[in-house]
Amino acid sequence: MNQIAFELDGARLLWRGDGETIAVEPWGADSVRVRAAQMTDVLDTEWALLPAEQIQPEVTIEDDRATLTNGGITVVLEHTEGFGYQTGYHEVSCSLTFYDRHGTLLFSELPSGGALKLRAREQRAHLGGDFRLTASFETDPDEKLYGMGQYQQDILDLKGCTLELAHRNSQSSVPFVLSSRGYGFLWHNPAIGRATFAANRTEWVAESTKQLDYWVTAGDTPADITRAYAEATGHVPMMPEHGLGYWQCKLRYSNQEELLEVAREHKRRGLPMDVIVADFFHWPHMGDYRFEEEFWPDPSAMVSELRELGIELMVSIWPQVSVESENYIEMKKRNLLVKTERGLDLHMQFEGPSAFYDATNPVARQFVWETCRRNYGAHGIRTFWLDEAEPEYGVYDYDNFRYAAGPNVQIGNIYPQSFSRGFYEGQRADGQTEIVNLVRTAWAGSQRYGALVWSGDIHSTYADLRRQITAGIHMGVAGIPWFTTDIGGFSGGDPSDPAFRELLVRWFQFGAFSPVMRMHGDRKPSAPVRAADGSRRANTGAPNELWSFGDELTPILTDLVMLRERLRPYTREAMREAHESGQPVMRGLFHEFPSDPVAWTVADQYLFGSDLLVAPVTQPGATSREVYLPGGASWTELATGTEHAGGQWLTVSAPLSVIPVFARDGRQAHLVGSM
Repeated sequence: MNQIAFELDGARLLWRGDGETIAVEPWGADSVRVRAAQMTDVLDTEWALLPAEQIQPEVTIEDDRATLTNGGITVVLEHTEGFGYQTGYHEVSCSLTFYDRHGTLLFSELPSGGALKLRAREQRAHLGGDFRLTASFETDPDEKLYGMGQYQQDILDLKGCTLELAHRNSQSSVPFVLSSRGYGFLWHNPAIGRATFAANRTEWVAESTKQLDYWVTAGDTPADITRAYAEATGHVPMMPEHGLGYWQCKLRYSNQEELLEVAREHKRRGLPMDVIVADFFHWPHMGDYRFEEEFWPDPSAMVSELRELGIELMVSIWPQVSVESENYIEMKKRNLLVKTERGLDLHMQFEGPSAFYDATNPVARQFVWETCRRNYGAHGIRTFWLDEAEPEYGVYDYDNFRYAAGPNVQIGNIYPQSFSRGFYEGQRADGQTEIVNLVRTAWAGSQRYGALVWSGDIHSTYADLRRQITAGIHMGVAGIPWFTTDIGGFSGGDPSDPAFRELLVRWFQFGAFSPVMRMHGDRKPSAPVRAADGSRRANTGAPNELWSFGDELTPILTDLVMLRERLRPYTREAMREAHESGQPVMRGLFHEFPSDPVAWTVADQYLFGSDLLVAPVTQPGATSREVYLPGGASWTELATGTEHAGGQWLTVSAPLSVIPVFARDGRQAHLVGSM
């Protein structure tokens, strides 16, 4: 019977029966890839996974049981068949169970439950041939789960959560989860769907797909798991030097002279700045991908002056193409735009009707890059802000859009990865070797395309600040080590409001210890912008520079920017670790201290690199806070130089000018007294 049930095809273990083909094969060290398809062989898709090095696993086949072992992970496949008394016909099935190198059960597929007739791999056919897929697993009800990208909540342990597998403005769905049980699981499917991590089962749903596809790795520590995941989906590049310092931005510098004067004033004040940003609607129409001459008369001179000041210019790129754009008709005729399935073929109404360009189409990617190279790259611009990358449809009707790669409901989550890919590959082809592009959303594999992800259009509230801490931790676990936020929040901030000024300081402190420190926001009140002929342009927000918030705040913000400069060598090494071994720059305490059970539960602290424990103040009016110091290390409080033993809670002083930060085992001692 085993010869009928199982087959070894090279390194791939196959099972066939009841119209289904299951393939289990090594995919990197201590890792396996599992695929299952109905009435066909499995497909070789490369949504996020890179081609794997050929590894010959240990395989045993004995009667109705087959075992595949690849280093530290073992998969057991069990074949069952017999007459079904309730169905009245011969039944055939196969179940999978996963173990680590120590023989410890990691998880298993959901059993049938006998008379319940449950199905671990339910592929319910849609008319037309593809399937709504539900994959169900039995997992430890006490495990703790992390990763999955960013969702606007301050929950650290995702066990008990249900998460939409879809992108929205301020939501990045990156379907990789790390378990305290010692495994990582990638749902290798870009379909719109849902993940549920319940006590009685874990369930992954794809609303439309052609096959089941997931990847599992086993490791003794979180660092082992994230290292294997980076090998499987790609390493982030080395962060360029201009990504290590301070980035200045607002919505929006409305003209060339305004932007330059901010850069000049920074230098007059002796303040460092690595990047300054020309935000959206510096163009005549969305999709023109060029500066509007009246407001930006000499981009080459602007870039040249900024570079003499040691500052890079980043420009905003939106994937929308206005119906009034000079490129709209050509892109429409060449099928370079996303297509609606029903209704008007328009996708968003913001400053006029527009459609999104189809980033899954390599011809469209090339067209957009060549246009941007001609209109931006020719001026010396080499850093881009890829906004609206979800894409942000006017209505999130996920089943109403179609791409070259397939219907949105089936492959739509790949869009932001493709958006980043188009620019990264274009820049590399043009000889650029140091690439970082800001992007509002990411999917698995985005990191290998130089994607610096920020958390979207969040509000200026303490609740939103708290959510960015967990978002940064989860994004790091999900393989996206380059993460940032709009310091101060995007919307709702009034520089004249004392409450907002306090929030801004607390957020700025968090920003100083973020992978990238970037000021941004739509500050109140906004002001109108008019062209010389009196026609309207998009508004500009209130000032958002370090000196824009009153005499009390200016020295505090100045000190934090200077601190970021002193952190540059340390930040560079944290970025190198992300590049070389896939480790998050912003890490949950559990990442470095997995043997400390409390470290798995602390949601409002994190490690910046391996040596600095950061505890932002996230409550209005607070001048102290509770801090947990993980066991297994000693901790030096940077504000006072006081050394504390690990494995304890402390109440620490945190006046407005201080963020509690602790150095591990005396490392980074030169920063003592800097806070």
